Amino acid sequence: MFRATSFALLMLSVANPALADEVTDTLSSALQAYEDGDIKYAIEELDYAKQLLQAMSAQELTSFLPEPPDGWTREIGESDMNVGLSFLGGGAAAEATYSDGTETFTISIMADNPMVAMFGGMISNAAIMGLKTHRVGREKFLFDDGDLTGLIDGRIIVQASGADPEVMIAILEEIDFNGLKEFGR
Repeated sequence: MFRATSFALLMLSVANPALADEVTDTLSSALQAYEDGDIKYAIEELDYAKQLLQAMSAQELTSFLPEPPDGWTREIGESDMNVGLSFLGGGAAAEATYSDGTETFTISIMADNPMVAMFGGMISNAAIMGLKTHRVGREKFLFDDGDLTGLIDGRIIVQASGADPEVMIAILEEIDFNGLKEFGR
């Protein structure tokens, strides 16, 4: 399967040089190393291709961070979250800081990390655990220790922290949760 996929990517990039990019070049290099018997280098190239693809995924995830409302600014974080995720089983993350000069808070989105699933039970059972929840559109967010945390589609965590819940909810409501559910599919 790997050989067929790599061969198809290689042929696609050869047939149309405009489609060649760093990912296809790296996959081609991995395939060549494999064919040359250099398994160690093939693995290194595959790991690098995975990093490149995860960076592309994180960039796509950034598009779900809401635009700031009038009077607010948004700064997209060059977060180390994606590096940390690689040690925790992979996935993608994006983060932005919002400020109106008085209030400042952060929205983080983390997708497709194995640790995300553990939050599902906690959010589902928030009332039993005595924790407060808020609705953001049709999504349920747990409010704990100043953080709003929602589990979207069982695989994506959206978290806002650093300001009054009502301030954060107003901006969280701008997230396209239906589109976010389709992320990576």
